[in-house]
Amino acid sequence: MATGVELPGVPRHDPEVTRHRMVAGRFSGVDQGRALTWGLVTVVTLLGIGVVFDPELVAISFVFPLIVVSGLVLEPQRHGIVLAAAGAVVLLWGPLAQLSVARVVGVYVAVALVMAQTVVISRSRALVGTRGLGADRMFADLRDRIDQVGRVPALPAGWHASSSILSAHGDRFSGDFVIANLSPAHDRLQVALVDVSGKGTGAGVRSLLLSGALGGLLGSVSADGFLRAANDYLVRQGWDEGFATAVHLDLDLRTGAFSIGNAGHPAPALFTAGRGRWTVLEGLHGPLLGVVPDVDFPRATGRLDRGDALLVYSDGVIEARGRDLTDGVDRMLGVAAASVVRGGDIACDVCATARSGQDDDRSAFSVHRG
Repeated sequence: MATGVELPGVPRHDPEVTRHRMVAGRFSGVDQGRALTWGLVTVVTLLGIGVVFDPELVAISFVFPLIVVSGLVLEPQRHGIVLAAAGAVVLLWGPLAQLSVARVVGVYVAVALVMAQTVVISRSRALVGTRGLGADRMFADLRDRIDQVGRVPALPAGWHASSSILSAHGDRFSGDFVIANLSPAHDRLQVALVDVSGKGTGAGVRSLLLSGALGGLLGSVSADGFLRAANDYLVRQGWDEGFATAVHLDLDLRTGAFSIGNAGHPAPALFTAGRGRWTVLEGLHGPLLGVVPDVDFPRATGRLDRGDALLVYSDGVIEARGRDLTDGVDRMLGVAAASVVRGGDIACDVCATARSGQDDDRSAFSVHRG
């Protein structure tokens, strides 16, 4: 058969691609973890030979980075092989080292501590199912995706909205999150502020899952059915600590008409420019999400006129250990009032001055009609 003839519908043979596939196929059966294990063992062995025959050139401290690398990239069983080799080298080095007994013992203790830390790291990586820094990158990507989903979209002229989330003790993962959706016509805004049970990193995993699930619901189901759908989803998860509180806002950006639903969340606050004061929308409390199946959630309606504002927030903004909740609400409303007067960022201001401080997650969302 002649070569160089291209048949219709048959992809052209690329020698370069074929060569890469052959190389990949040749090494596809290689256990990379095993190869890396014995590679590290070999390096540790060479280190042992070096510290015995030329201790001035090869220092025993070179064993530390090898132990750390092993803990980062190997599974616990194989990491144990490297640790055994490193331990043998260090024990062999001790009697031959021209150092005082105290300094040798100090090295033994330091190596043992580093080994113990790397065992913890290796087991942690094994639980996540990643090696190296893959887990850190994965969680950083998930965190960034939460931030992106909760980013308030640009609103039409005359409207200003903002959100703020501050996690307990400065952790980057929070049990509070905000999701927002602006309709394609830019005439309707839906926002949900959710507070997952727990706080900080402990609630971060549930927050990661819920933010994705509820973000898919927001804008896809009717405003009246959002909290019910969110509750049904959470009930199906069957988590031991699976409840959450939430508040859902549906705002018509053409008229200012809004409806708001509450699932065990602190009552929203409304600023009326004509009266120049904030009021709490009491009497709007539904059950917690994820506790009781097939329940409905009450909704209140209202209207934002020129100069009016609406604020929703988590309990971390108003609660503080040993303090009365009413005092926390009054303090928040005072901060919000001052923020409106000076044209500040209401959500950021009330979170930054929350009475709980660093002890709890704090989140808020505000929308203001100019």
